[in-house]
Amino acid sequence: MDNIQDTIKDAKDKLPNVTPTPPGLHKQATPDELKSRLLWGEPGLTIVDVRSREAFNDYRIMGAVPMPMDTLPESVQGQLELTRDIYVYGADDQETAQAAQTLRQCGFQNVAELKGGIDAWANIAGQTEGRATSNKPVAASEYNAVARVQEYASTLDKEKKQ
Repeated sequence: MDNIQDTIKDAKDKLPNVTPTPPGLHKQATPDELKSRLLWGEPGLTIVDVRSREAFNDYRIMGAVPMPMDTLPESVQGQLELTRDIYVYGADDQETAQAAQTLRQCGFQNVAELKGGIDAWANIAGQTEGRATSNKPVAASEYNAVARVQEYASTLDKEKKQ
């Protein structure tokens, strides 16, 4: 009987991770980490854009919510659960860090600073929206399930190499 148990264990060890899990939340997150969570279909997160309303309207990460830095403490109260995973980005890493600190001081426990902001997000072909992106061609992964799975596998490979 032990031989069968050992055989099953050996077989499981040789199999790839059949049930994928999203990457965990880090205090400072890379765009690839956020993209992996979104590709995985993770609904339990919020992306907060603390840039000006004008910058937000022009160009933002798809699905981000506007909470300009000058209104951040007031605008966030009662809008989000204190335990919700929040990815925040600003005009630069300094503004992002300041916004993350403000959110933590307001009692939010799971706040990640998106390193490099929207520029780093755009560099990895992350989905964006806004006035400036209206003429941007649609990527195959936005409407093709096979392309989306291939993109997800590529993202996982990149993360493993880091």
